[in-house]
Amino acid sequence: MTRISRAPVDEDPVEVPIEEEMDLHAFQAREIPSVVEEYLREARARGFRQVRLIHGRGTGTQRAIVRSLLGRLPGIAGFADAPAERGGWGATLVRLIPPEEEPPAEA
Repeated sequence: MTRISRAPVDEDPVEVPIEEEMDLHAFQAREIPSVVEEYLREARARGFRQVRLIHGRGTGTQRAIVRSLLGRLPGIAGFADAPAERGGWGATLVRLIPPEEEPPAEA
């Protein structure tokens, strides 16, 4: 388990298991960016090559937040809707670049 901070800062961190998937239903929309970023950083450090983020279908708010974040985070090789049997558009599969394979940042 890893402690992941929730936004705003005045709330206590939550212990989250770093596994091949993370269900975001328990988090508020404002918490998603920090939770997902910390989860992905830790998943990469532990050697995961792919993870599934479960955001649900609902109004699409969490999905939009996740997709926007994934588009600008380092260490992401790509992302797409999960196959129908794994959640379809209610979940996003994220391919991760292992830290040792990531090209160095430009100065």
